[in-house]
Amino acid sequence: MAKRSLSFVCQSCGATTLKWAGRCESCGEWNTIQEEQQAGGIGAGPKTASRSKGRVVPLVGLSGETKEAPRIITGVAELDRVTGGGFVKGSALLVGGDPGIGKSTLLTQASAHLAFQGHNIVYISGEEAVDQVRLRAERLGLRDAPVQLAAETSVEDILTTLEDKKGDERPHLVIIDSIQTLWTEMADSPPGTVTQVRASAQALVRFAKKTGTTVVIVGHVTKDGQIAGPRVVEHMVDAVLYFEGDNAHQYRILRAVKNRFGPTDEIGVFEMSDMGLREVKNPSAMFLSERSATAPGSAVFAGIEGTRPLLVEMQALVAPSPLGTPRRAVIGWDSARLSMILAVLEARCGVKFAQHDVYLNVAGGLRINEPGADLAVAAALISSLSGVALPLECVYFGEISLSGAVRPVAQAASRLKEAQKLGFGQAVIPDGNMKEGSNALGHVKGLEELGDLVANIAASAQKMENA
Repeated sequence: MAKRSLSFVCQSCGATTLKWAGRCESCGEWNTIQEEQQAGGIGAGPKTASRSKGRVVPLVGLSGETKEAPRIITGVAELDRVTGGGFVKGSALLVGGDPGIGKSTLLTQASAHLAFQGHNIVYISGEEAVDQVRLRAERLGLRDAPVQLAAETSVEDILTTLEDKKGDERPHLVIIDSIQTLWTEMADSPPGTVTQVRASAQALVRFAKKTGTTVVIVGHVTKDGQIAGPRVVEHMVDAVLYFEGDNAHQYRILRAVKNRFGPTDEIGVFEMSDMGLREVKNPSAMFLSERSATAPGSAVFAGIEGTRPLLVEMQALVAPSPLGTPRRAVIGWDSARLSMILAVLEARCGVKFAQHDVYLNVAGGLRINEPGADLAVAAALISSLSGVALPLECVYFGEISLSGAVRPVAQAASRLKEAQKLGFGQAVIPDGNMKEGSNALGHVKGLEELGDLVANIAASAQKMENA
């Protein structure tokens, strides 16, 4: 019998130590180290005498015939877009998101679509009973879908059940909801700990590669929005998808942050309704649907999410502050980048925000990570401070450097084409992108310096006063 010994494992990063400590030396997190039982002690492995001699592995060149990985088309267009054209056979995917965001609803709809197409689908829930899954399917109008259900948390029982199906009964897709509820006899720690999550994920990934079955694993997220458990799980799987959104908005964003068989940073947009998740074919029109025509502090940003051009409203509010240290609040954008834009406006353009509170919001609950939104944010801030509404039919994009220069961004033509499709006739863009966008809209203005934008808005404010 293997010797059992105690070890202390960080529940955030998976680092193992010989004794307990209040702070993990690997990731710096506090109060995350827990005592766990391990077989054979820390770092235990197979005995040297039992190791067999390795075999010679054939080496090949880079040139040669390659075949595209076979895929399973789910029929949910936004999900297929994010995965790069459907689930690759034999791959393992990790789907994370906040509780109640709609992960189970999305996977239930996808599994039902595939089951109606004739695929063998197995849905295993460790959090809900079979009757609860059936109630969700009935609410979504998918009760007649031939999906095979089970409520089980033992990895050994799950794999034995799946491997027992042979020939035409072999499952094409297996959904595990969720990895934090599973446990395996290979580890003595309770479910949800780093050791259990890592061992369970490794067993499921090995099953996917050995049998050619696609395995989709649902994972919980931490308070920081990261998938709970060791980061090594994200390295094991072939794709990592995040399901984003909040309860205040009905819109949901499915984002790919890792994909070995397709593009990364691709997004799919859904709308939560009483009949489940509905695909949004034109997300730009959705994010701009409730835009005010006369309110200052609103600028439309023409961005790119993956391969999809997307127009979104950037909202800014600049108000006099009664506090010694004015507030800086940001929703949907990087707070450090907002501080940089404010500093550039003060240092290079003479626009003072030191005595004002600044609030910035990305409309619709979307999160923007692209530096090309700098110019739109700057335009919204100047508009709010001056009280001058920006032209309703104008879009903005461009990166701002610390010197105040407006730098060009990628895929300017695609951004302007999307704006034209939605009826926009003007654009303010970097001067370096003028060659790409000169013929896209009726009036395109190129900027070299951020001061030019400030001068244009100030001129508009002067016209309003004279009128």
